[in-house]
Amino acid sequence: MEIEAMKKLLKNTDIRRRKFIDRYQISQRYYQNENDITRRNNGKSIVKEDGNNDKKGPLRSADNRVSSNFHQLLVDQEAGYLATKPPTIDVNDATINQKIINTLGDNFGLRLNELVIDSANAGNGWLHYWLDADQQFRYGIVPPDQITPIYSSDLNRKLIALRRTYDELNPDTGKQYSVHEYWTDKEVTVFKSEQSDYSDLEPFNNRFSIYDVSTGVETGQSNVYSHNFERIPFICFPKNKYQIPDLLKYKGLIDVYDKVYNGFVNDIDDVQQVILILTNYGGEDFAEFMKNLKNFKAIKIDSTGTGDRSGVDKLTIDIPVEARNSLLDITKSNIFVHGQGIDPTDFETNNATGEAIKMLYSHLELKAAKTEAYFRDAITELIRAIMKWLNITDANSRQITQKWTRTAIQNDLEQAQIVTQLANYSSKEAVAKANPIVEDWQQELKDQQSDQLKRVDDFANGKELDKLDENE
Repeated sequence: MEIEAMKKLLKNTDIRRRKFIDRYQISQRYYQNENDITRRNNGKSIVKEDGNNDKKGPLRSADNRVSSNFHQLLVDQEAGYLATKPPTIDVNDATINQKIINTLGDNFGLRLNELVIDSANAGNGWLHYWLDADQQFRYGIVPPDQITPIYSSDLNRKLIALRRTYDELNPDTGKQYSVHEYWTDKEVTVFKSEQSDYSDLEPFNNRFSIYDVSTGVETGQSNVYSHNFERIPFICFPKNKYQIPDLLKYKGLIDVYDKVYNGFVNDIDDVQQVILILTNYGGEDFAEFMKNLKNFKAIKIDSTGTGDRSGVDKLTIDIPVEARNSLLDITKSNIFVHGQGIDPTDFETNNATGEAIKMLYSHLELKAAKTEAYFRDAITELIRAIMKWLNITDANSRQITQKWTRTAIQNDLEQAQIVTQLANYSSKEAVAKANPIVEDWQQELKDQQSDQLKRVDDFANGKELDKLDENE
């Protein structure tokens, strides 16, 4: 791509990119417990009993600003429930299955967990794959705010190009510059700039090394690299159809909760400041009044005769506790309803039945199932890219099966009782799969077979008869 064409593309996508970044940064702030209530304190929750200069009146001085971390709780609930255990991939070939598992690596579950969090905060997560110097397949998670996708205008909405922009530090000058990558299904072209208007945009000529195919000797450097994947090596993991962050569904409720809660705390601090109103005090000054009150528990008051109102009154604040508690409870309940999560304080029993636990997880299951539906296509695309790298001839058409496992609280005793009652009427495979203490049912069947063979060998060698004699 030429420089002028790249400048136009950057400027044409800037508005959409900045709007996306602004929305993503709000979600990031709330995920890091830096709600709007703490913006005056640069995102920090601060307890300040005295220091609000905006409040009028002598009884209004507390300015506590503590944010509630509901967003992080809701996001992590889904990530833990859906992606703690990575899905099992099956392409109807045990050998290829093992190669795919080896390529995905041990941290595939963690990467999937990160993608759930990114998609919840940004509306989508992005995965990038490439070949390293040893031609090994690698993949990693790209921050969503670096990516600006360009889709086709037809109903297929195919990804036809992608812009990736991020900052790097120049070690020679100590200044930061922006790197702009333009990806197609054939190559990537890299530019760099320091000015926000891209007036100094130039090719990043020393970004890639050029090698002679026949000799393997480096012959130069370029800003263009041919990746040979035949598709753009970036995969989108959308959260929903419109790629909208979860926070938009309940941000207003969290702000209401923070406002009411902190107002409650402020009133409790302020109510401790009791103002005494003295009428016809007969002492010299206020210091003498405080001394007499402390030492003698008495106050000297001058009387002016009939109808005299001399005395001491106090000015305090009445706090509507019941109304505020009710509002906090309703708001908190609505946050978990709209966020489709589980309120831990609503589940107190330690002996809930399986049906009760299913009802507890019903809203979370709806949200997780929807996320899974969109993630399935993305993971299928990743598996096909791996199979293509493995030179599987039918990589683009082979059937791929995914089995997702939820991580949820369950009543193991109840599940074990069900397995015991049905064991005589079920296959060994079904029992192994349903056994609550078994994590790998296939390994369990192998262990059972091994134990059975061992017992046969022991019987054949007379060891079982020796045990019977000892018992007698």
